[in-house]
Amino acid sequence: MSEKIFGVYDQAGLDAEYDNRAKVSGSADFIRKFAEDSQEWRQQLTGQLNIPFGPGADEVLDLFPGPGGGNGPAPIQVFIHGGYWKALSKDEFSYVARAFTPKGCATAVINYGLIPNISMDELVRQCRAALAWLYRNAAGFGADPARIFISGHSAGGHLVAMMMATDWPAFDGGSPALPRDLVKGGCGISGLYDLEPIRLCFLNDDLKLSLQETIRNSPLRLTPTATSPLLLAVGGDEGPEYLRQSEVLAAAWSRHGIAVEVAVLPGQDHFTIVDQLADPEADLSRLIQRQMGL
Repeated sequence: MSEKIFGVYDQAGLDAEYDNRAKVSGSADFIRKFAEDSQEWRQQLTGQLNIPFGPGADEVLDLFPGPGGGNGPAPIQVFIHGGYWKALSKDEFSYVARAFTPKGCATAVINYGLIPNISMDELVRQCRAALAWLYRNAAGFGADPARIFISGHSAGGHLVAMMMATDWPAFDGGSPALPRDLVKGGCGISGLYDLEPIRLCFLNDDLKLSLQETIRNSPLRLTPTATSPLLLAVGGDEGPEYLRQSEVLAAAWSRHGIAVEVAVLPGQDHFTIVDQLADPEADLSRLIQRQMGL
């Protein structure tokens, strides 16, 4: 009998739970589709691309403005891409703006440096810097800094939770000062909130997370800093570890008074679930729109 290394899993079993490209037939086709849909969207809608929010070459974001129409500043939906912190970029996920722009939102898709070029700590800092930039510059693109909502897929779901566990007033010394409730609501899509199984599975061959990095960057071990609601969406076909990731965070953060909803979307896998954001009327899109009060 193989030795159990995490919960009920031996090494092979744990590796299989987190190997999404092996679990989902046609996963490479989905990633190609994301890139093609995003290129098409960028051609259809005039956005502001590759806006720097920090000094690094990867510290850039894309902005897709709301449709306007005299209804005042638009709310902002900020999307954080996945790729297990070591792959992909914002360029594969411009298409998510399709879920929000028709509803009157501005959409920002942020980029960040990848491991091993930077550490997990630095990667999280870059995402925080992107949100700080958006808060301070929202008025310049017709958006409302008091209505910033965030979503992210897979590793991006992890980063959503890390943003919601950020002490924003202490983050930097910029002006204006950042409010404690900078994020008004978040949605983690197939997110990773307990990094211990990540440290113990095949992914750490590339990530090289230490135990202390794992502790510092596991939302499960952190306290949310505001009372904003959190939606945790997961596909019904993603497997027990992905469901556990959402359930344990929901239980932990609910004890801190956060309104957490776990939404299991039947028939969805790790790639089809985020593909729903190409359609403003899809289940996931509507859940996030509802959180935003649209």
